[in-house]
Amino acid sequence: MEKQYKKVLTIAGSDSGGGAGIQADIKTISACGCYAMSVITAITVQDTIGVTDVHPVPAKIVSGQISAVLDDIGTDAVKIGMLHSAEIIKTVKNTLRKYHIKSIVLDPVMVATSGDKLLQDEAVETLKQELIPIARVITPNIPEAEILLGKKIRSQEELAVMARELSLNSNVSVLLKAGHLTGDELTDIFYNAEDDHMLELKSERIVTRNIHGTGCTLSSAVASFIALGYHLDDAIRNAHDYIHGAIKTGADYTTGKGHGPVHHFYKYWE
Repeated sequence: MEKQYKKVLTIAGSDSGGGAGIQADIKTISACGCYAMSVITAITVQDTIGVTDVHPVPAKIVSGQISAVLDDIGTDAVKIGMLHSAEIIKTVKNTLRKYHIKSIVLDPVMVATSGDKLLQDEAVETLKQELIPIARVITPNIPEAEILLGKKIRSQEELAVMARELSLNSNVSVLLKAGHLTGDELTDIFYNAEDDHMLELKSERIVTRNIHGTGCTLSSAVASFIALGYHLDDAIRNAHDYIHGAIKTGADYTTGKGHGPVHHFYKYWE
């Protein structure tokens, strides 16, 4: 019998600096033991300092990339990142529906680490109404969760309540990241909507400027471990451990003049 790779398709924007977006996704998927395929939704002019321009890929080309990959190769999981516009969000949703993908991990990318906007304001509601309902897991940070909920999150104690609230309308599982809170210890919250329970994922805060692409990396790791056949809770735990290791080992490197990347291949290069 011929061997088959476990496959993950990432649908996201390209980061010319290599630390986030499609580039980070492919590195992560590969490091986690899966075969990476990609659909580029936008080309960003980006480095460690910021995003200076965005060139959207036409919707027809985005849809064509998805169909080309899935018709020929197929996939075990899909990760979705930067989509930029309402038109692209609808295109991705409508194209994926044809293939009945069960495991979609959605990173609701809205703002880059530099603070530059990556999702048009009018597209937020489309993201909520069109794409979140077909996802299995979403992985917002606190600013993204606040936009989706329309309210502020001020404390660690609120995270579990907010994670469950994010899940209510679509029954999606929610990994709510605590990195924007203060304190020496971080506790991410995962609400597993499939089993109706919470996981607390603790880690010490690592003081580093190399945090570019952490959201892309974490969501791609989640998709990879799902593709490898892990139970959802274990996929989340493994992804959480992977990103923590990537941040910790990447903290000692200098890449560019701004926010550098995490160390995606720390298990192999160190």
